[in-house]
Amino acid sequence: MITSFQCDSRIADAEFLFSKKLYADKTGRKQRADDVIAYQIRQSFPPGEITPEEANRLGYELAKRFTKGNHAFIVCTHIDKAHIHNHIIWDSVSLDHSRKFRDFLGSARAVRRLSDTICIENGYSIVENPKSRGKSYNQWLGSKPPCHRDQLRRIIDEALKQKPSDLDALLKLLQEEGVIVKRRGKSISLQAPGRNGFVRLNAHSLGTAYDLAELTAVLNGEKQHTPDAKNIHQPDPPKVSLLVDVQEKLQAGKGAGYVRWANAFNLKQMAQTMNYLTEHSLLDYADLSRETEKAVTDYKALSEKIKTAQERMTEISELRKHIINYSQTRNIYTAYRRAGYSKAFKAAHESEILLHQAAKKYFDSLGLEKLPTVKSLHEEFSVLLAEKRAAYADYRASRDRMKELLTVKANVDRLLGKNEPAKATETVRRDEER
Repeated sequence: MITSFQCDSRIADAEFLFSKKLYADKTGRKQRADDVIAYQIRQSFPPGEITPEEANRLGYELAKRFTKGNHAFIVCTHIDKAHIHNHIIWDSVSLDHSRKFRDFLGSARAVRRLSDTICIENGYSIVENPKSRGKSYNQWLGSKPPCHRDQLRRIIDEALKQKPSDLDALLKLLQEEGVIVKRRGKSISLQAPGRNGFVRLNAHSLGTAYDLAELTAVLNGEKQHTPDAKNIHQPDPPKVSLLVDVQEKLQAGKGAGYVRWANAFNLKQMAQTMNYLTEHSLLDYADLSRETEKAVTDYKALSEKIKTAQERMTEISELRKHIINYSQTRNIYTAYRRAGYSKAFKAAHESEILLHQAAKKYFDSLGLEKLPTVKSLHEEFSVLLAEKRAAYADYRASRDRMKELLTVKANVDRLLGKNEPAKATETVRRDEER
């Protein structure tokens, strides 16, 4: 299974090469022969946990969030192994051809954290304690030199402990530690000892705590210097959890210790279930059933609304991309026709010709007699995006409410000895898998 963003998976290599050419034309920067065309990461899932379609969706979300929607990419989902896995490949050049993606220290860790976050958000398992390859992360940090920015942050932190009187005094302390200070107007750039290049002294480069205005306030005694902390959002645990089937666990080989824990856990969950029913005035079983059905219906309606908007946005993006490609390569293709479809001409302009042909084929597949303007597509996309963003907050709240009600009803059904718990439990699990 293959999906793509802002590119055609069938000719992605040609499109990525063409984007490099546009980048060079736009920026004037020369490209080396060994310059990176695209980057690749792999995302794997435990055997039997996920469907290929869902794996591809999570891979698409990972690529979109990691590149912040600024790079074209393809997601290839493989099922040839026992474990389903994704190959995610993105263009090194940004969509506006103004900059390139550069790999950075700790990028693999950043990708893994983002992938874990997405899996948790969608109810899938993660590797709780990944193999450390011989060293813990803290040990690795202790043995590896910090990156340029981290080194500058540490030097600034130590300099501030000496209570410099003003900015000039702070910069003098930095220079005494081997930092090269370069001033250009109001802008200040720093270079740590043994490093190449300069880093600007501002919030964008070093973090909020190292912005000039923030440092000035600290030096004037108006604030305390507090280094930026990287917080990782952990999803809130559910208010109510499903009861444990003690008999089923006993048959599976669980011992007396587990039974004691399960009984205590079930008592706690029933208390939380009763609290939920009381707080939401759902002590009547008919009311609980009615509210649960309504929550499921509302969630499905919002899901469909977002899905429809996203599908149309994808169509618009694809059409807009082909229109732009068609326009940018029109002159080359015209020259190709005038050259009598020369093989030599095609070899010299293969990427442009392939893009032009792909765009024409796409227009034909849609049966378009007249192409819409890029402006009109952009306006429609903006409206849909605003609607999707507005609906997404309601979608999450609706999803959480549905999951809570399904869990509460499953617990009540189990307590009453009804046959519904298994069905409700499976509904919760299926929703978590989405």
